[in-house]
Amino acid sequence: MKSHFLLILICFSLIAFSKPKSTDLKFNFGAGKVKKGWTPITPSSVYSAEKGFGLIPSGEIEVGKTADFLSSKKPFYFVVHIPEGHYRVLLTLGGSPEGSSTTVKAESRRLMLENVKTASGKTVQKTIVVDVRTPKINDQEQIKLKERELNYLNWDNKLTLEFNGEHPCVAAVEIQRADELPTIFLAGNSTVTDQENEPWASWGQMFPNFLKPEVVVANYAESGETLLAFKREKRLQKILSQMISGDYLFMEFAHNDQKPGGNHLDAMTTYKDELKYYISEARKKGGKPVLVTSTNRRRFDENGKIINTLEEFPEAMRQLAKEENVPLIDLNAMSKAFYEVLGPEISKKAFAHYLANTYPGQDKPLADDTHFNPYGAYELAKCVTEGIRKNIPELATYISDEWIEFNPAQPDPVNDFRWYESPAVNLVKPDGN
Repeated sequence: MKSHFLLILICFSLIAFSKPKSTDLKFNFGAGKVKKGWTPITPSSVYSAEKGFGLIPSGEIEVGKTADFLSSKKPFYFVVHIPEGHYRVLLTLGGSPEGSSTTVKAESRRLMLENVKTASGKTVQKTIVVDVRTPKINDQEQIKLKERELNYLNWDNKLTLEFNGEHPCVAAVEIQRADELPTIFLAGNSTVTDQENEPWASWGQMFPNFLKPEVVVANYAESGETLLAFKREKRLQKILSQMISGDYLFMEFAHNDQKPGGNHLDAMTTYKDELKYYISEARKKGGKPVLVTSTNRRRFDENGKIINTLEEFPEAMRQLAKEENVPLIDLNAMSKAFYEVLGPEISKKAFAHYLANTYPGQDKPLADDTHFNPYGAYELAKCVTEGIRKNIPELATYISDEWIEFNPAQPDPVNDFRWYESPAVNLVKPDGN
């Protein structure tokens, strides 16, 4: 009898440990009546570490006239302490008699929802999925972060939501654990990473905006990275520790790998070898590797054509994709078409090119021909999404139902693009070139 009871106890223990604890948090924004099980969020609900959640305003938080939502004339954040994992976030937006227009970013400026409009007095519920993570791999190991990364919102133990736009209005936030969702892991450099500060941006942080909330984007790319450094700093190891069968690993490297020094790789030999290692390790986990050729730098010849500054690296990746039977997204070719149709002058508006005094404390012009501004990053994320549609049919099912076929030679007009800047600005150029 005693042994039978012990066996039952062990079984219950195994069940308990095999399932992650569910997270179901409900927050009601405004001063209206709060349902049972919901936590009220009012303008005075300012974030504190002790409380574990709250608002971080950059301007005055306003209660709506109907008392059932919060708004602000400036961007504001909502922060919640939660464990590492994937989360489904249900957002109720709107409620204002004047109507609303809300853009939502998560963590380090990942674009999740763009310009969600509601009519007078109406609300709409939208769902996003967010990867929340820490550098920890296991009890003994963690990613070797660079000093500048230590304060990045991507690496803390919190979920951070940014509400921005012409008239952002938030009525409710519900957070649910969603570890069952498939994941697209991104490995790469400054052209891919979630850039923490304005005016910089990369395609990886715009990418979630074009996908259904049925797949999670986990962007592990970082400025200045090479294939060797990414592996040495245990970023690849962290990805592999999270990866399960059916997940994807997107890889875009070359800008920094081609440079002389300890991380240098030869395009047709060691570069291919390192990519083969990434491919092999992902496949061991049941993952699906995807190769992404590197974006061109903005360098034109006298005829207005892009000069290939990446030498043989894009071609090496194209060859490897065929050799290893791996899907290829030729972002190198698409970025060339994109830049050339804009031309030498207008293409500056896709990069971090800004006149002096555009930002406070900027006494000199900013001119960077490698790193994108939000418009350039947004268009390149569209290129990647279109590459999925054309080349990876099983993944294309996760593209937003609102998607319209995209031709990089016919980009969105620069003047039609509207980006709502986040409060954080840093004019220091990201690593890499």
